[in-house]
Amino acid sequence: MTSIWPSYLRLLESGELGRRAREAISVLADCTVCPRQCHADRRQAGPLSYCHAGRAARVSSAFAHHGEEDCLRGWNGSGTIFFSLCNLRCVFCQNFDISWQGHGRPVTDEQLADLMLALQDQGCHNINLVTPSHVVPQILQGLAVAAERGLRLPLVYNTGGYDRLETLQWLDGAIDVYMPDFKFWSPATARELARAADYPEVARVAIKEMHRQVGDLVLDQHGLAYRGLLVRHLVMPGGLEETRQILRFLAREVSPETFINIMPQYRPAGLAARYPAIARPLRQAEFEEAVAMARQKGLRRRARD
Repeated sequence: MTSIWPSYLRLLESGELGRRAREAISVLADCTVCPRQCHADRRQAGPLSYCHAGRAARVSSAFAHHGEEDCLRGWNGSGTIFFSLCNLRCVFCQNFDISWQGHGRPVTDEQLADLMLALQDQGCHNINLVTPSHVVPQILQGLAVAAERGLRLPLVYNTGGYDRLETLQWLDGAIDVYMPDFKFWSPATARELARAADYPEVARVAIKEMHRQVGDLVLDQHGLAYRGLLVRHLVMPGGLEETRQILRFLAREVSPETFINIMPQYRPAGLAARYPAIARPLRQAEFEEAVAMARQKGLRRRARD
């Protein structure tokens, strides 16, 4: 466990955390939590919203994850909570059963708090919220309960990058480490592969806001991240020009000190076989070229394989 005091405790002490949680939950009646803004009444049962999520968050699993970046997993693991369902529809998703099919169980706000506290008791270094964009209100409610009951770990917001600016503003001062994916640069690609043509613009705005809130990634004396921005980018087959544009954006418009994880593990999953351009694994040469691009753009802080 880290000795750094997490930022959300200030919001707890002032009463602001509870106020934001109540405001966020009220939005579920006419949902605009994510950029889809589908205006579903998520207080009702059933798949009424685009993400198919209701009032209760669904959790697929919660465990000490030893496969995350070194600065998150440390020696005791990252306390990872995988939320089911998603506001994106990436056809190549490697967690298709969770994100598309919703495998998992509904949890109350109190049960979500229990999961956070149990991970803290296991010695995890942080609470890692995976696919959180559609359940931010529930996360805020669970966090308020957990913090009252003694949660003291940094929060990691592990997102696909499709986050609404107004929703991120609820999280200002509550999240310690933002870890977005930046998936696509081209609206046409985002439309075809994630049903979200506005993804590139949304992600650019969101990542700038995340950086405004927490700045560049900061590590403690043990090499553990306790505040800042860490951007992931999954290199796609034939997608190096989009990779180039994304890296250029990060270096020029966010910060040359942006900590980035350029990921080589793409494989055809989900519905990818239906899309010829991505129906093959990534080639090693493509990954190596992406890494060289990062160096050329001056992005020297990156996760090592």
